[in-house]
Amino acid sequence: RGGRGRGGDDDGAPTKDQLDKSDRELARLFVEMFQPVGGSAITVAFANENLAEAARKRWKGDSSAACRVVGVARSKGGSKSGGMGMGMGGGNKKKRPKGFAAKMAAELDDDGSSGPFALPQGTEVALFVSPGPKELVAIERICNEVGMGTLVVLLNARLSRVSNFGTDAARSLFLEEFVPVFHLAAAPQEEAPGCLLHRSYPGKWALARKPKVGPPKTIGTYEGRPTGEECKAAYDSVELSDVERGVENALENVAGWLK
Repeated sequence: RGGRGRGGDDDGAPTKDQLDKSDRELARLFVEMFQPVGGSAITVAFANENLAEAARKRWKGDSSAACRVVGVARSKGGSKSGGMGMGMGGGNKKKRPKGFAAKMAAELDDDGSSGPFALPQGTEVALFVSPGPKELVAIERICNEVGMGTLVVLLNARLSRVSNFGTDAARSLFLEEFVPVFHLAAAPQEEAPGCLLHRSYPGKWALARKPKVGPPKTIGTYEGRPTGEECKAAYDSVELSDVERGVENALENVAGWLK
């Protein structure tokens, strides 16, 4: 389906600040790429106002980064403190439980702003940066509102880590209608240790193994994202070259001496 895209999914894990910087720099590259449509037609949406403000300060005065920067949650990203109130009547009335999507939508709407998040008027390209489950609820609503008139791009969405999309319609939207346009991440390491998954639209998915010496080597290509079983089958079929085998054995020996 046109008008939908998402780019970009380990001990020594990066810090939150490093992830935030990485997300911001990726967004900056996409903003520059879409400059021909005009900065006023590009909206970059971060999860909260803190992240949005950091981008505004970093990009200020850079004509190649012209765009509108907003936070999906207009709050600063801190925890909200609850309040206690007293009233006459209905004190023991139980509230009806809300479903996941309703809870997320309520949290986004109840942020001290005037109504739910909306894209600025005139947005032709909307870049949502590292959206989580709460942001996906807002994005689903926005996709339904703007239709195919606005290009919606998810950057570093990490959708494979989302366990609950709230509704079947949301799951279908994000996993079936959005098209992965660029992906580079570790393959399932239990099935294919030391391997990477890569895809650049409209090409095929590629599973590549990083040898001890030299660049990654493709060991399998697929029309759709390969399953863990497919990755394992490709990995198990790989035969090391004599050079690789000799180098790996030498490295194992050196590692043994250092123990």
